[in-house]
Amino acid sequence: MVYQPPAGARDLLPLDVTQKTWIEERIQQVFHRWGYHKIITSTLERMDTLMAKGAIGRSAVIQLQSDENEELGLRPELTASIARTAVTRMAGVNYPQRLYYNANVFQRSGELRHNRQQEFYQAGVELLGGGGLLADAEILLLLADCLEAVGLKSWHLILGEAGITGSLLSAFPEDLQPEVRSAIANLDRITIDNLPLSDELRERARILLDLRGDPKEVLQQVSKLDLDEPQQLAVNNLQSLVDLLGSQGNFSLILDLSLIQTIDYYTGIVFQVIGNTEFQSQVLGRGGRYDRLMGLYHPQKEDIPGIGFSVFIEDLHQLLLSSQQLPQNIPPSHWLVVPQSPQAYAAALAYAEKLRSSTHLVRVEIQLEEKDAEYIREYANSHDIAQIAWVKSDGSSPTIESLK
Repeated sequence: MVYQPPAGARDLLPLDVTQKTWIEERIQQVFHRWGYHKIITSTLERMDTLMAKGAIGRSAVIQLQSDENEELGLRPELTASIARTAVTRMAGVNYPQRLYYNANVFQRSGELRHNRQQEFYQAGVELLGGGGLLADAEILLLLADCLEAVGLKSWHLILGEAGITGSLLSAFPEDLQPEVRSAIANLDRITIDNLPLSDELRERARILLDLRGDPKEVLQQVSKLDLDEPQQLAVNNLQSLVDLLGSQGNFSLILDLSLIQTIDYYTGIVFQVIGNTEFQSQVLGRGGRYDRLMGLYHPQKEDIPGIGFSVFIEDLHQLLLSSQQLPQNIPPSHWLVVPQSPQAYAAALAYAEKLRSSTHLVRVEIQLEEKDAEYIREYANSHDIAQIAWVKSDGSSPTIESLK
């Protein structure tokens, strides 16, 4: 029998881990520079926490059963867990709180054909207690800084507004709103054309489908719609954000009011970042504003504004592979310490420990079996080891051989 990981899971080999770590470390340095602090939440959560009052579908969660018959699940994303932690474990803190994470998440796929992946790695931030234009701009510019830090050359940001989109959808019959919402999210014109809608509402749905492109043109199209006062205020705020980003960021911005996230707790801007290569485009991350999520977990049901994003590490990794910016080899050891007889074992271990005690990272291997010198040199060369220390049993200084 050949043992393999279960469907939807995969193993990361040393070079994969080296490249993944290279990406995560550079993103983490950006988080630190912007004043964010790391948080680690439980991989397991209660189902009512994970589902956030239905904002996340039960079908997306890999469910488990505890001994007490309590419904548990593996987190499909981090925002709900961090919101729960913030209001239950960080009560009394001063806001805003700037938090970040590097973690795995688990998302159930409807189909497991071809071992479709169910475990993913993400890095992201949550800005809690920060509302308004400047907080929105901070998150988007921080995301741009992360992509610049890993050397991604070609990407663009798609920006939507869940409040505006949701408000425009409210004109449709309540029983048809889910189908209209799904059709717009998937740019599905055929469904729109076949729904039992009046001519006026069908045209409205088609307009929503087309509210995508240059920010100036899209905002002009929206202004032609019959907007009430809250809708107009949201459009004005979006215009201010577009103007502010234009003065600060050097990235391509597409405004898309048909952008609807599958997670339904967003209340303001929503966005996703798309990376481009000669051969493909790939969603590398997404996020948005969620000003009512924390109130679901707060003991007094107090709403606290929040906004954040997650970067999809595997997708970013795949896009960067063709750029040659990622490490192409695992880090080699600096030394191979070779005891020349069993009587030299203690001296070899002591010398290896002395080398490792340097204030800088020094990687040191011990030769575990007696082999001839030619074999040892061949091993060191094949592993790109720079120096061999030949240790004798008489306590004299090792003989140092440089291979570089």
